[in-house]
Amino acid sequence: MAAKKIRRLVTGHDSNGKSNFTMDGDAPNVQIMDAMGGLVVTDLWETYDSPADNSGEADNADRPVHLEPGPRGNIFRIVEFPPDSAWKDDADGAEAFAQMQASHAADSDGSSGDPGMHKTNTVDYALVLEGEIWAVMDTDERLMKAGDVLIQRGTNHAWANKTETNATVMFVLSDAIPI
Repeated sequence: MAAKKIRRLVTGHDSNGKSNFTMDGDAPNVQIMDAMGGLVVTDLWETYDSPADNSGEADNADRPVHLEPGPRGNIFRIVEFPPDSAWKDDADGAEAFAQMQASHAADSDGSSGDPGMHKTNTVDYALVLEGEIWAVMDTDERLMKAGDVLIQRGTNHAWANKTETNATVMFVLSDAIPI
C-alpha cells in the first residue's frame, strides 16, 4: 500500500513575536509496517513534556517512528490500516512492535490470537477518518465508522479491518500512569 500524502502545516513565531507558518508540506515521517501488511504510520508531531514547549522551530516529528510518547508527552499520528485479509494470517506481531520500538507492548502470551493485540501506558484518542474498523478488546469488539471516536485508556487492544478497503484513523497518544 502506498502511503497517502498528508499535508502538514506547523506554526511558530517570527523574530518580532508575530505568528507565522514555519513548515508547510507533506508530512515527512512515514513508516510502512511490512509485518502488518503494509500498515502505514505517519507521525505528525510529538511533544516531550506537559505543558508543551512551543518555542523554537525544530520539527518534533523528525525522529524514528515509535509507538508511545515519552513521559508527560504525546504523539499525533495518522494510521492507514490495510484489510486484515492482506496480512493477519501470516503476521508476526512481535516483529511489528519491535519495528516501532515497542516489543514490551505486544500481547506477551498470545492468548488473544490477534497479532496486533497490545497494551500501552497511554490514553489514546482515535477518530476514524475513512472506512470502517473494529476496536477489539479482550472480551468484546465494536465497529467504528468515519466520524466515530474511541477513548482507549491503557487497555489491551487491537484493530481489525474486516473490509477489503483501507481504513484511516487519526490518533493522539498521551502518556498515562500505568494500570
